[in-house]
Order: sequence, then C-alpha cells, then structure tokens
Amino acid sequence: MRYTRTQDEALEVVNDGFCKIMTHAGDYSPGTSFKAWLRRIMINSSIDNFRRNEKHYDHVDISFIKAEQVTPDVLSNLSTEVILQAIQRLPPSYQIVFNLYAIEGYQHSEIAQKLNISEGTSKSNLSVARSKLKKALSLELEKKTEQNG
Repeated sequence: MRYTRTQDEALEVVNDGFCKIMTHAGDYSPGTSFKAWLRRIMINSSIDNFRRNEKHYDHVDISFIKAEQVTPDVLSNLSTEVILQAIQRLPPSYQIVFNLYAIEGYQHSEIAQKLNISEGTSKSNLSVARSKLKKALSLELEKKTEQNG
C-alpha cells in the first residue's frame, strides 16, 4: 500500500510480483537471502506499476512550495495507520520517491535510474513529499490534540 493509491492497485502489484516470483523461481540462488530476493521483486513490481500508470496520475507544479517546520515529536504521537494514510495521499511521483528513499534506502542516483527521471527531480520530489507529509501530519496531530482536549 505504500506504493499505490488504492487497495485494488496494491493487489494488482502483489499479484504481478508473485507471478514474477513463480516465473523466475529458477533464478533464485540458494546462498542468498530469500527475503531480500522477494523484496527486490516486489519493489520492482511496484515501480513497474508506477511507470505503467504514471500517465494517468495528475502532475503538480512544485516550484512555489516552501519547506515548513514541524516539531520533532509529531511521529511519536501518531499511529502507524495515520502515517501510512498520509503517505498514500501524496501524489504518486512524490509517494514513490519518498518510499524508495526514506523506507527502502535507495540513493537518488538509483531512484533516478529506476524511474527514468533526473537525480535532481528525485531530490526535488523527496523534498516536496517531506514538506507535504509534515504539513499533513501536523494537521493530524492538531486534530488529535483537539479531540483529546
């Protein structure tokens, strides 16, 4: 769900990933980590899905966005579900770069190569994604604070 917008799209990615795993099961080397091999295939399936559907997603001009500051304890006061929902609400190009960089640990050069974008675009998309997440999570924290009195 970190890489998709809907449950149906996520199921499609998982299905594609498992089909690739079954098709390429002979390519697995017994001496390597099965979990790492499986993860790589699933991440690549997510990227393939993004590339197939990228033309259907809305593109947003980011040149006017400025960074906003948020208190560092925001994440500790929010549930994992709320954070995941905030990530899922990001525009797809920001969402995939954020996931690949912040969660999967890819470098900008690797992301640029995988998504066929420039390294600068990857950095910019990450910056905007972080800014949007900070704003969204701040709003969630304010709601939570208001509800708890």
